[in-house]
Amino acid sequence: MAAATVRCLLTIAVVLAPFLAGATAGGPLSTSFYSKKCPNVQGIVRAGVASAVAAERRMGASILRMFFHDCFVNGCDGSILLDDTSTFTGEKNAGPNANSVRGFEVIDAIKAQVEAACNATVSCADILALAARDAVNLLGGPTWTVYLGRRDALTASQSDANAKPPRLATLVAMFGNKGLSPRDMTALSGAHTVGQARCATFRDRIYNDANINATFASLRQQTCPQAAGGASDAALAPIDAQTPEAFDNAYYTNLMGKRGLFHSDQELFNGGSQDVLVKKYSGNAGMFAADFAKAMMRMGAISPLTGAQGEVRLNCRKVN
Repeated sequence: MAAATVRCLLTIAVVLAPFLAGATAGGPLSTSFYSKKCPNVQGIVRAGVASAVAAERRMGASILRMFFHDCFVNGCDGSILLDDTSTFTGEKNAGPNANSVRGFEVIDAIKAQVEAACNATVSCADILALAARDAVNLLGGPTWTVYLGRRDALTASQSDANAKPPRLATLVAMFGNKGLSPRDMTALSGAHTVGQARCATFRDRIYNDANINATFASLRQQTCPQAAGGASDAALAPIDAQTPEAFDNAYYTNLMGKRGLFHSDQELFNGGSQDVLVKKYSGNAGMFAADFAKAMMRMGAISPLTGAQGEVRLNCRKVN
């Protein structure tokens, strides 16, 4: 990474400190929240993520995606990790999550290690925030400071998860409502530089959109037939076909060539307000890395539970 980018990343924490300190009335998040209570938590989380990514690199993208889907539904509170119960239907089977969000067992394993070291101390929400950062970094992306002190939600909402799907490249107003700028939106959309998608989620794009490279559409159609239903709905394709397992800026190059896999992604480069920024990210990997790290810190501060709110779950899948 270029020296200028490193310097930029080092200043991110200072720039965002006032934003994070006022993120919630329940109290500020902090870089030293566990320094005395669980000083080894970050090492435990990174080791768990590293093991999972070594076994399956795609898991890094899955953990990152899980964090997005948690934060954009009522804040970064670990609610996506809750299993359904007799008293509520959780978020795991909401439309954007069912048969799509994965990696829960990785968080479970990390939580068990953390509990063994520091019982009833570290929230699942904080573990997920740390895991997302480490997943990006282990795939070759940037790192950033994760502010800690989130507590875990006592419930989850499938209706909210269905009403607020985190389509990263669309609905600027939705990002604005979360305190995120259009630049944040475009940078965060770069998370699609890793991972895979099911045919059912991009079928309309490859058969019906006009702003798509014909060769690219034909390639994706080979494994994603136009008729919906059946096993083909679950057929996977890389979101970034150039470097599907590396966190880099190829996603933006794809958009400039009309090879965005999702309609919502291609909207970022379709004659609109974000075209210039997409061009910059395409040609400047350091700028993208720095902006992505900063935007992830902002996203991680969306409506966390702190202080006496929520709880620290002993098992991420259920309330205490």
